[in-house]
Amino acid sequence: MAQRQPPPILILMRDLLNQLVAHRIGALFLLAIAAFLEAYGDSCFQSALYRATGMSRALAFVGGAVSLAAYGLVVNAPRWEFGKLLGVYVVLFFLLAQIVARVKFGQIPTLPILIGGALICVGGVIISVG
Repeated sequence: MAQRQPPPILILMRDLLNQLVAHRIGALFLLAIAAFLEAYGDSCFQSALYRATGMSRALAFVGGAVSLAAYGLVVNAPRWEFGKLLGVYVVLFFLLAQIVARVKFGQIPTLPILIGGALICVGGVIISVG
């Protein structure tokens, strides 16, 4: 049985993402985009569940689903060794999640979050270098 080809738009997107991750700065850029999409998608669900009502609740759920689906495509479409980049990704996710929490919900990181974040950053460096 012949394997079906994905639609041309997905092939184009995959090829573009593969070209991006072929360079260190492109991979870092793509990881930052993925981290933002994941943090923003999570924040949309947070808004939908606890802060919104009616149509804005429905839009927040849709926004979260679209953002998390885009995250899944960005992470899984290119041919890269995501496991090797996991340390950098976790650091970027932590930092961007703090920015989203501040901008969207007005939350200021507490001292334990800052200390834990520093440990996350150190761990990310260890994973990336090792």
